[in-house]
Amino acid sequence: MTSRRISREAPVQGALVIHPEREGRGQGRSPAARLEEAEGLARALDLEIREGVIVNLRRLTPATLFGSGKVEEIAALCEAVEADVVVVDDSLTPVQQRNLEKAWKVKVIDRTGLILEIFARRARTREGRLQVELARLSYERSRLVRTWTHLERQRGGFGVMGGPGETQIETDRRLIADRIGRLKRELDEVRRTRTLQRAARQRAPAPSVALVGYTNAGKSTLFNRLTSAGVEARDMLFATLDPTLRTLRLPGGRPVVLSDTVGFISDLPHELVEAFRATLEEVKEADVILHVRDIASADSDAEAADVREVLQRLGVEMAERRVIEVWNKADRLDPEARQERRTDAVLARPAAVLVSAVSGEGCEALLARIAGLIDEAPPVVIHAAAGQGDLVAWLYRHGRVLERREAEDGSVSLAVSLSDQAQGQLERLFPGVGVLA
Repeated sequence: MTSRRISREAPVQGALVIHPEREGRGQGRSPAARLEEAEGLARALDLEIREGVIVNLRRLTPATLFGSGKVEEIAALCEAVEADVVVVDDSLTPVQQRNLEKAWKVKVIDRTGLILEIFARRARTREGRLQVELARLSYERSRLVRTWTHLERQRGGFGVMGGPGETQIETDRRLIADRIGRLKRELDEVRRTRTLQRAARQRAPAPSVALVGYTNAGKSTLFNRLTSAGVEARDMLFATLDPTLRTLRLPGGRPVVLSDTVGFISDLPHELVEAFRATLEEVKEADVILHVRDIASADSDAEAADVREVLQRLGVEMAERRVIEVWNKADRLDPEARQERRTDAVLARPAAVLVSAVSGEGCEALLARIAGLIDEAPPVVIHAAAGQGDLVAWLYRHGRVLERREAEDGSVSLAVSLSDQAQGQLERLFPGVGVLA
């Protein structure tokens, strides 16, 4: 008797992806590019794209978003392509989502729900999972009308399970509100822990550099290139969710802390912006921000504008910060386009740096730019007597050594740039050290 193997893999779900094109939405990029991005989000959830369509909306229908004729047309398309899921690349109200599911007889997920689901699958750290769960609960709280089929029933009871006559929806909302309250308290603890860790890093004066950028701009690949870290870097939207910190050595040996953060996206759900404030505090506290852009993308300018908008919502004003625009993916440009971009980078204000995180092109110039922004203090000359190797080693670790001269008696004179914080620590650790302006 032959044994039959039981497949434990979830069946592949076919998806119809719809991008509703309406006036005032998605300025700066084409509807085709927006549809392609929505399909990329669907693939990140392992959905099989059966069809992708752009639907022009002249006016919004409150009950279904689309007009009745278009709803019927899409219902026929769902049946023709045998779709299991319809992804609507827009925000749907709970009522619209419920009505469309009834009309199309398939599961309907909007842009916010799609992004939240991706985040739920990808979060690995405790902090990331707490943030995602908080965002999902905030989103689902308004959708209980769709989620539950028994909301018309009432329940009796006493104590924590609800008083007499409390409807099921009231009970569910109260339970969700209680859970949201607990999650917020846990995230406050995480935030306090991160604040203490950040304060400890500041006491040991290693400047911080944060990578930000549109999702799939190549931040993690650049992070790995600069730090030799093993962070997952895939050609996929939101491959990185949890922040990663590594030490990076600048030219001259000075260490900095480099952080890789979650990628941004247009129309980032409000729930996620709020939930990820704790994570993105690394950006707010950074000495230098590296804004990584996919310069080979036709929508690079629009994506950069989306990043600035999200940062502004978080209270980070790019104009007031030390920012380096990193024009990544130069390896995807043909020689002529690459030379044009190189010229554009020099003429940009402030000047950008053209790099390829894959090949390493431009990374040395990027490190030099970072060092130049961090080490703004004028250099001082420090004399280390013979036998003061610990002083010399400390200066290389915590400063940027610009020049070194060795004397016959074994003493060393170093021209070094130090931050104010490092200079204060130098005076405490090595009192009486010879410092010459």
